[in-house]
Amino acid sequence: MRQSLNEGQLDLTKILKDMGEEVGKILQGCMQTLLSLDRNQADFWISEDQKVNDFERQVDDLCVRLIATQQPVAKDLRKIISAMKISTDLERMGDLAIDIAKIVRRIDGPLCKPLIDIPEMAEMALGMMRQGLEAYASENMGLAHDLAGQDDKVDSLYKKVVRDLLLIMTEDPENLDQGMYLAFVARYLERFADHATNIGENVIYITTAGRQDLNI
Repeated sequence: MRQSLNEGQLDLTKILKDMGEEVGKILQGCMQTLLSLDRNQADFWISEDQKVNDFERQVDDLCVRLIATQQPVAKDLRKIISAMKISTDLERMGDLAIDIAKIVRRIDGPLCKPLIDIPEMAEMALGMMRQGLEAYASENMGLAHDLAGQDDKVDSLYKKVVRDLLLIMTEDPENLDQGMYLAFVARYLERFADHATNIGENVIYITTAGRQDLNI
């Protein structure tokens, strides 16, 4: 039974890794779509949402099966429960990435400013997600705790983006709609990073059985 439980946990880690790779691919694709304002690309990435949903169902099904057949306790049970929560976070991260593609379909005309900070936010948030999944796979508390400081940097960059966009919208009211849409994109990325900290919080829960808020 112990071997079956260990194999099941390895399968969970593999599915979550694959799910994270898919979410990352979608986020990068949606960001490229934003930079090019290619609506056909936007439609393609929106259609990719089903792949992330399928991964979430795989995680849920495997977790339920492991709980029912292996009767895990203590740390093993916490790791399985955390896998379900992490898959939910990853699914939401995929939704947030796709929301960026949906914004592209609403933007008219060229971008009102070169996008520098928003792509940087995306790269930082994506790195946080990958680090969170690495922390889960290795049960690395240091990697999990480190996500808090990275989230603060994303939050700071988000505030800068909003300030810059408010200035642009104030100087030229014709940029009002696009400025609001770009602010939404920045907000989606800020929330993406928040979900990455949730992954870190679950790693801490697995190891210590306690809850710690990394997003303060």
